[in-house]
Amino acid sequence: MSGEYDLESGPDPATFAAGAAEPDSDERAVDPVYAVGVGPGNQEYLTPRGRRAIREADVVVGFTTVVEFVADLTDADLLTCGYKDEAEALETFGERVAAGESGTAVAMGDPNHSGYQFVGKVQDTVERHDSEIPVRVIPGISSIQLAASRARTPMEDTEFVTLHKSGDLEPDMDRLASAVTDDDRHLLALPRPYDRMPGDIAQFLLEEGADPDLEALVLEKLTHDDEQIHRFTLAELSEHAGGTGSDDTPFSDLVVLAVRQPVP
Repeated sequence: MSGEYDLESGPDPATFAAGAAEPDSDERAVDPVYAVGVGPGNQEYLTPRGRRAIREADVVVGFTTVVEFVADLTDADLLTCGYKDEAEALETFGERVAAGESGTAVAMGDPNHSGYQFVGKVQDTVERHDSEIPVRVIPGISSIQLAASRARTPMEDTEFVTLHKSGDLEPDMDRLASAVTDDDRHLLALPRPYDRMPGDIAQFLLEEGADPDLEALVLEKLTHDDEQIHRFTLAELSEHAGGTGSDDTPFSDLVVLAVRQPVP
């Protein structure tokens, strides 16, 4: 990847991140950059290995809302960004790690569940500045894992689909429908704020032939003090479909949708 990408036409940074397995560890190699999953926003769910990578870094980069969760754990310089200035912050990060500073990029939850676009951007930037520096993922606790626990949907019986990404979502929407209507599997989905929220997903599943009486749980702000679990049938949840802004839905952007199949 060249550092230039259009998420509508490609290349997708997530595909770049998943292009090859991580290289074998080598104590003689250049210190890696770490991509750390910080968990769902509660430091009790940050792993000790992730905490150490954040603490020992010279520079930490990530979205402002993510960095804020871990800012008090490190004396590193913090490069915060939003979508508009993400490329600029990552470029500065790449320059600094190429100059010899230790670097850690932070993402919400676990990068393996919904963060590969960010991992791909980090890896691309680092490699363009110094191709010898590896990027290693330190997994975290995802809201998906917590949702599976709260909803009692064993992962081996559950289809997980993330819509929390940019670009074309149609293949992902097809997987949602297939899991519920053809395979009779539980569903755990990460909605995309605010055009593919839980109500929109419920409406889509009904249009694809899902049972309107299926149990649907909207698990909001998991592990936070104001955690809530909203319980609906799929038909009831579909009443909240429509809109593209935060005022068009009763749910925040920190939600997981669980759709449960009946227990035999």
